[in-house]
Amino acid sequence: FSSDEVIRKRLLIDGDGAGDDRRINLLVKSFIKWCNSGSQEEGYSQYQRMLSTLSQCEFSMGKTLLVYDMNLREMENYEKIYKDIENSIAAAHEKISECKKQILQAKRIRKNRQEYDALAKVIQHHPDRHETLKQLEALGKELQHLSHIKENVEDKLELRRKQFHVLLSTIHELQQTLES
Repeated sequence: FSSDEVIRKRLLIDGDGAGDDRRINLLVKSFIKWCNSGSQEEGYSQYQRMLSTLSQCEFSMGKTLLVYDMNLREMENYEKIYKDIENSIAAAHEKISECKKQILQAKRIRKNRQEYDALAKVIQHHPDRHETLKQLEALGKELQHLSHIKENVEDKLELRRKQFHVLLSTIHELQQTLES
């Protein structure tokens, strides 16, 4: 094995790197020494070391459990924050789509107003209905008056034609009378 593989295996065995497997190995060695100890004093010191190592392992285990619980709470908190962010994003998308609809409606209203203004300008150039009706009435009266004048002129023309015809026939008769 290369040194990297050994370190990697130790980290995998050791867990979070708190040295628990080393402590357990020390505890096992201390237990074996305690079992094989000859004197009571040496046994007592081995016993004290085993208790110390056990308390370190219990402390490390308690610490690991607290870290684990804290990590679970943090995961729940992050999930809640993630859901809140997702809801905020969804609300923002909804608001954006609503704003787009409002913009389209505002554009439509603006376009209609511009068309209305253009039509109003065109309408302003033309006289209003009351004036137009007055002008039509005046033109109708003038047309009627001109019609009467035309009839009078046509009547006079017809009269003059008849008179001219009578004059020509009289001249013609006179000419015939003079020739005979």
